Amino acid sequence: MSFDHKIAIRISAAAAAALAFAPACSGGGDVGSSGDGGFPSADAGSPSADAGLPPGLPPDAGGSAPGQPDAGAAGTDAGAAGTDAGAPGTMEGGGPPGNNCPPSWTTTPTCGGGSVPPGPAPDFGSHVLIFDPSVTNIQSQVDMVNASMQGDEFDTNGYALLFKPGQYNVGVKVGYYTHVIGLGQSPDDVAITGAVSAHGGLVNFWRTVENFSLTPTAAIDNGVAIWSVSQGTAMRRAHIKGDVHLDDGNSTSGGFIADTAIDGTTSSGSQQQFLTRNDSLGGWQGGNWNMVFVGDMSPPQPSWPQPPLTVVAATPILREKPFLYIDSSGNYLVMVPYLKTAATGTSWASNMPPGSPLSIDRFYVAKPTDTATTINAALAGGKHLILTPGNYKLDSPIHVTAANTVVLGMGLPVLTPTGGNAVVSVDDVDGVSLAGLLIEAGATTTQTLLQVGATGSAADHSKNPTALFDIHCRIGGNIPGTASSCFTINSNNVIIDNSWLWRADHGSGVGWDQNVSDSGIVVNGNDVTAYGLFVEHHEKYQTMWNGNGGAVYMYQSEMPYDATAAWKESPTANGYASYKVADSVTTHLGTGLGVYAFFNAVADNAYETPSATGIVMTHLMTFSNQGGAIHNIINGMGGGGQGTAFSTN
Repeated sequence: MSFDHKIAIRISAAAAAALAFAPACSGGGDVGSSGDGGFPSADAGSPSADAGLPPGLPPDAGGSAPGQPDAGAAGTDAGAAGTDAGAPGTMEGGGPPGNNCPPSWTTTPTCGGGSVPPGPAPDFGSHVLIFDPSVTNIQSQVDMVNASMQGDEFDTNGYALLFKPGQYNVGVKVGYYTHVIGLGQSPDDVAITGAVSAHGGLVNFWRTVENFSLTPTAAIDNGVAIWSVSQGTAMRRAHIKGDVHLDDGNSTSGGFIADTAIDGTTSSGSQQQFLTRNDSLGGWQGGNWNMVFVGDMSPPQPSWPQPPLTVVAATPILREKPFLYIDSSGNYLVMVPYLKTAATGTSWASNMPPGSPLSIDRFYVAKPTDTATTINAALAGGKHLILTPGNYKLDSPIHVTAANTVVLGMGLPVLTPTGGNAVVSVDDVDGVSLAGLLIEAGATTTQTLLQVGATGSAADHSKNPTALFDIHCRIGGNIPGTASSCFTINSNNVIIDNSWLWRADHGSGVGWDQNVSDSGIVVNGNDVTAYGLFVEHHEKYQTMWNGNGGAVYMYQSEMPYDATAAWKESPTANGYASYKVADSVTTHLGTGLGVYAFFNAVADNAYETPSATGIVMTHLMTFSNQGGAIHNIINGMGGGGQGTAFSTN
């Protein structure tokens, strides 16, 4: 059955956008006990400089709908690079974070250099396989890795598959904890003919591919690139020379693609939700609950709620993920891209260097046999850090104290505390980059597994923010574990780019009184921005936002499957909102947000925010099924109950 009534609500008079809700209740599909999420049927520019406007609104505050370009909006001015596919975005400053180095693919003694030349590959360990086109058994090696990892949902030993520049005819099936990395300066330098694919459904987690081009062949998947994934996955800096299907016939709950060109049509299929950021899209087909496009070239036309397509013309602020590459002499370097504002399209279309590199010998290459003591000694000595695949059992956190430090994971290394400690702690400094890590709770309760900035941090990092790329969290599922929260963000201006913060609903050590966790993320810093925030099954607020000036572009959340009758934020309330903005907050933007409830989860609201003039929440949806219910979309307003409900603005 369906309902066509609309309930008009208003967050605040000054928001100038009444939100109306049109529930479209339907039965929906079954949810398997081992799955994560329900089965849908197939079927803002940069922060405003104007006083009084919330982040993400164009200067005319309400002139156009979310995602539609405004005359004069950031990224469209003459002379701004944000409209040029070859030079996307406006670069901040004259060089990489913390120095005055110019864009370059090479180092000098004063710009990223260590030894001269930078040096060959260090010892990355046995779970990092390096290929060049002369290797004759690449297919058998990647098949061996896939045979080990394809069905290995809960593990701590991943693989990284590195491809040197050249041409390859190979079909790479990307299983759990598998990281495919091209080593070119451009994705087109590593040209794969065949497939780089992921097959499966709702539990297709924890895998990443980046920095290659792919020409699909008819002999594999009928010439279509299959990327059938769910949360905790990423495709970055790729060039797909054909069509992409985001499912293979299974139900899927993804996902994230960034800095990628797709020449053909992307079909979302069964995907419940998806984020594309700074991509070049040849075409888009489909949309179920919540499809979000930020800073893309040629995105689909904005549409809400049917189909639910949220389009944001330019990415307000970002730095792309650091990446490993080799030069013409075979020397290894890590590129650290610059900060950009009002960015559109990919960072590599012009073949210009996107930032400034670091020589490989500026890095400490850690193995799972390393301890927190050895890693922190290297960091204290001025090294950056590469974490190779495997499980790092840490009795104290990896402690980043220096500005502009790069911590780069290969093969999804897992960081596990041994004594109730955090596993990563970043001081309140400029420009740290954390990338490609899976942090996991241990048996002794940890207050927070990852902390950026000490409590009370107040420094302004707007010119050089810390950024988190593909940092995921797991509480239970693999091993029994408990933590009050996955992330605590105390520093200002932090950028979160694709994070899945998961209290496990299946696997080992799973139960209301076993893998205990209050929240996925607590944000205390101001002006924190998230692109692709996935937070699921925690036992209080999934997301608790205390800082001002926050912005979230695409949110996906499930309330806890195993909630008890005591799951209430107050004696008179039902449940907890997933997305909670503290009453003290005066400015906040959320757009393209989805919250789901199944089984025992019954809540009054999906989202709770203050009524301050600077709170802007648009393109919100909920889905409830199989005993779960969300009575209202936001602040006691909007239809809910069973089935699907969308805001109409």
